[in-house]
Amino acid sequence: MGNIMVKIKRFFQNKNTVTIICVLAGILVLYVGYNWRVNSATAPVSIPYARNVLESQHVITSEDIGFVEVANTVLEKMPNIIRSSRQLVGQEVAYGNTIQANSFFFTTDIADPVTNQENSSKLLGMEDGYSPITIEVDLHSTYGNAMYPGNYIDLWFRGEDEAGRLIYGKFIQSIKILDVDDDEGNSVFESTATSRTPSQLVFAVPDDLRALINNAQEIGELVPVPRNKSYTANPGETIVASTYLQNYILSQTAIITDDNNNSNNNNNNNSSTNNNTTTGNEGE
Repeated sequence: MGNIMVKIKRFFQNKNTVTIICVLAGILVLYVGYNWRVNSATAPVSIPYARNVLESQHVITSEDIGFVEVANTVLEKMPNIIRSSRQLVGQEVAYGNTIQANSFFFTTDIADPVTNQENSSKLLGMEDGYSPITIEVDLHSTYGNAMYPGNYIDLWFRGEDEAGRLIYGKFIQSIKILDVDDDEGNSVFESTATSRTPSQLVFAVPDDLRALINNAQEIGELVPVPRNKSYTANPGETIVASTYLQNYILSQTAIITDDNNNSNNNNNNNSSTNNNTTTGNEGE
């Protein structure tokens, strides 16, 4: 027994033996690690996909979801892919998005219903002191549906003066398109699954311009004129571009005063009279 232990001790004390053992151990570790990485990379993962076309604001249910096995190496190239149906059921397709049939779900494709509703409301984003207004358009007047929400354009006025002569010129400068709707009030660009024809442009305009623009539509015609990318990237103030056209439109319409303003003015006048009377008494 003692001789065996001595031989074993000598065996492991031999430098060549130790070197061979270390090399073999290293090869074994590399082999095991390599196999583990290959198996992990190629192991299939069950990923949800859309069974049918899902349009904007559609509430996703379990019936809309199928599953397919995908290798991890493929998933590494798609960091935003959704891997669990628990992240999908009850959520909505994000406003303006369409998920095609047999497509994977990505985080940018879905939204919480409350947030999605806020994003879909074209009027919630209006600034204080602004009011909505629309003008009628068609495929021709939008230059083949080339006007998009967020674009800044000009509005030109076309009409006739009292002598029957044509009036045509730039009326409103730098006005932002909130949305482009079809004749049913649906956003033309909300979904790519269906083709929609533009029927009206939706704007948000300063309150003091709303009546003027509305009156211009009654007297003549407003023509949307698109501008270039730089015009939208560096928008100016929404203003009347032609004093002549403004005066012409005002001359054709009656001015309606605001009862609330009149009431406030009357109250201010009464207050002023009372103050004057009090002051007079004090003077005596």
